[in-house]
Amino acid sequence: MIAPPSSATHRIVQVDALRGLAVMGIAWMNVLIFAMPAQAYYNPMAWGGQSGLDMLAWAASFVFVEDKFRTLFAMLFGAGCAILFERGGAHPWRAHYARMAALFVIGVLHATLLASNDILRAYALAGLLLPLFHQLSNAALIACSIGLVATHVGFGIAFTGVGIWDWFAGRLGSDAIQFAERNFGADPAAVQFLLERGQESLGERIERRSTGLGAQLTAVIGSVPLNLAGIVLGMALWRNGLFKGEWRTFRLQRLAAICALASLPMLFLLANWVAESGFPGVLAGSVALVFSAPFDTLLGLAYACVAMVLFAPDGGLTKTLAAVGRLSLTNYIMTSGVFGALYASWGLGLFGGVSRSSAIASIALPMGAMLVWSPLWSKYLGQGPLERLWRRAASSIARVGS
Repeated sequence: MIAPPSSATHRIVQVDALRGLAVMGIAWMNVLIFAMPAQAYYNPMAWGGQSGLDMLAWAASFVFVEDKFRTLFAMLFGAGCAILFERGGAHPWRAHYARMAALFVIGVLHATLLASNDILRAYALAGLLLPLFHQLSNAALIACSIGLVATHVGFGIAFTGVGIWDWFAGRLGSDAIQFAERNFGADPAAVQFLLERGQESLGERIERRSTGLGAQLTAVIGSVPLNLAGIVLGMALWRNGLFKGEWRTFRLQRLAAICALASLPMLFLLANWVAESGFPGVLAGSVALVFSAPFDTLLGLAYACVAMVLFAPDGGLTKTLAAVGRLSLTNYIMTSGVFGALYASWGLGLFGGVSRSSAIASIALPMGAMLVWSPLWSKYLGQGPLERLWRRAASSIARVGS
């Protein structure tokens, strides 16, 4: 998603546009974290999913949005890192680690102040491992990406397997089932607890998030293999020319079709399985976090291929989205600010008061803002404010480490 700090003027407009599309797409799912109890992110029965429109919104989100744009973010982050590795410099790895350190700090601040599901921390931690992959061939990078997705699924099954086995066996009162219901289901007490916590002040949030950094880091580390899979894949796609705009249209269309045909039927089947089973927490969580992961990655890759076909370099929409993409870090965090102003107690206080479909409709606000302000800022002021901050912070860290 995020382009590492750079002073280069030559850019591939389709890649910037894809980055812009990705940062807008993440708003679709992020709004649920701001608007509802956390269980509702995975399970419409937990909160805000009473109407047919809400159920349709859940299905569309699960099949077409959830984690597909995370894959795009990770792939584009990997491509950006690969570009900087190619440019080298006097101390390329020192500069890279400085960028990751600065990004991690920005992510911690973002998670503490605004977004509990901040992705920047995971990118920064995954980025620390990139020296292990930099010298590998494209084929090896793709193989590593597949292996990392398999690792995520394997550990996920190990973690959720007991609960799924208990659910199939009808042991609905087991500890594993109850844990899943509290975190991914519609357990009334757990949902009520988060509804009450959603009314905390900004000061109370900062205090709570600051004292829980250890637990947050554990959860972030658990997401590293899957994010690293996307990052490594993005490095390969840059090297093999897909993100450079070197692939012919037919080749892009063929890969998009293969990935879509391999992923969409399985995603529809998984969504139907959870819905027909009545949205038990153990299935809602396992399907969203574990079983769908390979298919999310494939569909995210399909989106990248389709975008590279459709984004005409001189097209007005492409240029507008490219401006959004050049300010992706600023726009990502700005989106959290907009949602906080809408749903947090220090804003309009709408948390827990809207349906799923209404919450998703509210993404029009940050999306519209991005489309209007990004081209203007990019034209007259160049690099975005947080992109500039990231670059300067990374430079300062690199100097300290020299």
